[in-house]
Amino acid sequence: MGRIFEKRKYKMFARFDRMAKQFTKFGKEIAISVKLGGADPNLNPRLRTAIQNAKAVNMPKDRIEAAIKRASSKDEKELQEVVYEGYAPHGIGVIVECATDNPTRTVANIRMHFTKYNGSLGASGSVQFLFERKGVFKLSAEGVNQDELELELIDYGAEDFAVDENEIYVYTSFIDFAKMQKTLEEKKLNVITAELQYVPNSTNELNEKQEEDVLKLIAAVEEDEDVQNVYHNMK
Repeated sequence: MGRIFEKRKYKMFARFDRMAKQFTKFGKEIAISVKLGGADPNLNPRLRTAIQNAKAVNMPKDRIEAAIKRASSKDEKELQEVVYEGYAPHGIGVIVECATDNPTRTVANIRMHFTKYNGSLGASGSVQFLFERKGVFKLSAEGVNQDELELELIDYGAEDFAVDENEIYVYTSFIDFAKMQKTLEEKKLNVITAELQYVPNSTNELNEKQEEDVLKLIAAVEEDEDVQNVYHNMK
């Protein structure tokens, strides 16, 4: 009975830990959005997207409002967006997006994680050619005619579609992201999340032991408080 209780307790704390990390991540995205475009989501598309994504992970309304208020203060530290590139073991390309108030600290930490797990941090452009920057929209499939939706959205920059249970994924080029976001808002479709992601042009398949080596590095990087997103080209 004691083991079962401990296992449940571990899962509960792990869930809370993941939730806390997500709230921190979107709190930073909200802060950057406010600094760049103002605190009114009606006039700031990036902030609207950040709020939408925060709600998708059940971030409470009062925490969202508090993040906007803090970011509007002149005393709040300025966050910078920085991207690092490198290789995990076995030639797997990795891109790390960060939001930090101290890039010197952040790059030192990221380099440490790569080195510790037999990877190497590279120069700008050393890995990005393996990926393409794309807009990724996740929509609710409820009440949506998928065939009609696909035909309709192609005219607004949709390049690819995928369906996963009750969700539809719409992919656009980087330059068509804002246009697609506006189109989906105007059509009043239920957009769950909207993100710009690094999508690999191709993926590399590894054996189980090699995968473990790569995942250890990725897990360590994701734990860093300055890291927002991690992308890789492992299958």
